[in-house]
Amino acid sequence: MIHNETEYQQAVANLAQSREYFAQQRERLKKEGFPDEAITTLIDSAMHFHLNLQWEVEHYERIMRGEFPELENLHGLGFLLISLRIAQGISQRELAKRLDVHESQVSRDERNEYFGITVERAAKILDAMNVRLKVVMEKTTPVVPAKRISSRVPSASAHRRTRRQNGRAAAG
Repeated sequence: MIHNETEYQQAVANLAQSREYFAQQRERLKKEGFPDEAITTLIDSAMHFHLNLQWEVEHYERIMRGEFPELENLHGLGFLLISLRIAQGISQRELAKRLDVHESQVSRDERNEYFGITVERAAKILDAMNVRLKVVMEKTTPVVPAKRISSRVPSASAHRRTRRQNGRAAAG
């Protein structure tokens, strides 16, 4: 994850370099007579890091515009906390001061995306950044287990008994 403007600028430069590198490789492979399908397969398999870096750059740009990922049942809370800090231009050192903890604690927490964070701790971090989260509850349809259907097939005698009982009830 890109944590500051310096990392962002480095990532953008790396993206430009890797685009140029992949274009050169594509041309080289074409000159060597590789078919287009083979070139695409070779280049695509090597582009994993490039695509990940591109996603990080786009995410950084979104949070700098104030566009944050939505939370569902608090999944992704750590990622949101980091994004909020970055968007506000608060350094890890500054957040550590506000929380009265060592800077290495904030760094470690962010590296682990606040995995296992308590609600109380998340609230302290949000307070330290002067952020208020609003919760919108949406009722979901509960999953009702299907009724268990017996896999037993009634015997012929049981079937006749049921028919006789139903016949008596109808006659009486």
